[in-house]
Amino acid sequence: MKVAIYYNNNDIRIEEHPIPTISPGEILVKMEACGICGTDTMEWYRIKKAPRVLGHEMAGEIVDVGEDAGGFKKGDRVFVSHHVPCYQCHYCLAGNYTACELLHTGNYEPGGFSEFIRIPAENVKYGTFLLSPEMTYSDAAMIEPLGCVVRGQRVAGLNKNHSVLIIGSGISGLLHIQLAKLKGARVIATDINEYRLRKAMEFGADHVIDANKYSVEELRKVNDGRLADIVVVCAGAEKAVSDAFSSIDRNGKILFFAIPNADMALPYEKFWRDEVTITFSYGAAPEDLKGALELISKGKINIREMVTHKIPLSEIAKGFKLALSGKDSLKVVVVP
Repeated sequence: MKVAIYYNNNDIRIEEHPIPTISPGEILVKMEACGICGTDTMEWYRIKKAPRVLGHEMAGEIVDVGEDAGGFKKGDRVFVSHHVPCYQCHYCLAGNYTACELLHTGNYEPGGFSEFIRIPAENVKYGTFLLSPEMTYSDAAMIEPLGCVVRGQRVAGLNKNHSVLIIGSGISGLLHIQLAKLKGARVIATDINEYRLRKAMEFGADHVIDANKYSVEELRKVNDGRLADIVVVCAGAEKAVSDAFSSIDRNGKILFFAIPNADMALPYEKFWRDEVTITFSYGAAPEDLKGALELISKGKINIREMVTHKIPLSEIAKGFKLALSGKDSLKVVVVP
């Protein structure tokens, strides 16, 4: 089978590997769609474990089933989560599923950017979801990124009474915009890219501000003279961090959904006096993915128009270039 081996953002090689063999409780899935995530292109983060097969937003068709594989059968159309919790450890018993060691270390083999993927028994049990006939495979590839947004906004406690500043209007920012608007919040979005600012408006932002011209005065103009109750950082640039720090209101919360590639200095005195909370969000638990699946199935979140490019596995290097440039692309999905 063909697999895409990641060495760095400019060196992704198509190689031939044996099709994985499965054991009892496992399934073999033929990849039909796998999204390129923003974290896939974070070279400083990914290169630490290179070379490897990336891809974790995967949907496909089951082509082989081991004994006792939870009732799944050949031909089933599924979305599969790459990380699942154990539901037995200290963190899981406390409901903190994304802190589970299994969630951080488990994965499917060899990765989503391959023709066939072996799904371990734990992922079959906790992270494999049947798709309705109406849901396309590229729709299903959006379940994981939306699930992460569902969890992030839950962590931030976002609700209809909040004004929300979303810094960065790439795919994560646009999903945050839609979900925050669905909850009834006021949403202001920024980006340095004119194309993405237009998309932010199309997907429901109340106001957009060019990040190159951004200031707290501009924020106050469109937010009743106030700073933001919640800031969601969906960009890793240093300016995104400084804008977040300057834009949060008293008793507000900053959610780092994307992370900078260097440590940041906190304005401790301001945050102490204003009682500002900073939090981070990593991944999604199965419950968040179920919520995302339901939102997509019911048409509550417009994900189909976010998929701007479909790239064959053999041309995945082109897909990475599109995802990295972001000039006229939102979501790039790899297909067989």
